[in-house]
Amino acid sequence: MISKKWPKNFPKLTEEQERINNDFVHYWHTILPKYSIIENFNNTYVIKNKPFNFIKTLEIGAGLGEHLFYETLSYEQRKNYVALELRENMAEAIKNNHSDITVLIGDCQKQIQAQDNEFDRILAIHVLEHLTNLPEAVKEIYRVCHKQNGVFSVVIPCEGGIAYSLARKISAQRIFEKRYKQSYKWFIAREHVNVPTEILEEITPYFKLESKEFFPFKFLPFIGCNLCIGLTFKPRKKLI
Repeated sequence: MISKKWPKNFPKLTEEQERINNDFVHYWHTILPKYSIIENFNNTYVIKNKPFNFIKTLEIGAGLGEHLFYETLSYEQRKNYVALELRENMAEAIKNNHSDITVLIGDCQKQIQAQDNEFDRILAIHVLEHLTNLPEAVKEIYRVCHKQNGVFSVVIPCEGGIAYSLARKISAQRIFEKRYKQSYKWFIAREHVNVPTEILEEITPYFKLESKEFFPFKFLPFIGCNLCIGLTFKPRKKLI
């Protein structure tokens, strides 16, 4: 059972579960491009909402560096692009694919290796739903986000909604259970630990919502009938 208090706690994984967990996270990132319609929204939403004349970008939980293939960046913007990834094997893949950017290995829930107000643009594409200590991550993101010109752009799943649950059954769950010949429940229970209302509740004291877009039904702004939500925030001058 997940604790309702932060940080959310879980029973320790067995050695086999640890191996499967790491393998599937990496494998899932390699097959995500097959879901091109969803991936297009995930990656283009944050680009549409980039700040004017930004230089420094921080991408939280950068995976294999997939998002960078969607970006059109100047030499200066790529030189000042920082990808933060928790898993060493995935960080190595980013370095191999994008040798001209900075790759950091670390946990945004503990400390981000950056100065206060350093980044004009912070991205979290399908990351915040995974964080067991989300409040600490939001504090760190706020610390390193430029308070005057900074933007925090987020994409999260409509976790708990009917449409998202059905889509997962025919995609990630089907693939996981075929690959490992066991139930997907223990894996996803540890992965998607935060629902949209929780995420917004933790972000709101630090950031003001500037824009919101649902996918695929942008004119039906309800979690139950959509798969993802894109959210763009500006840092508050005074915390609430």
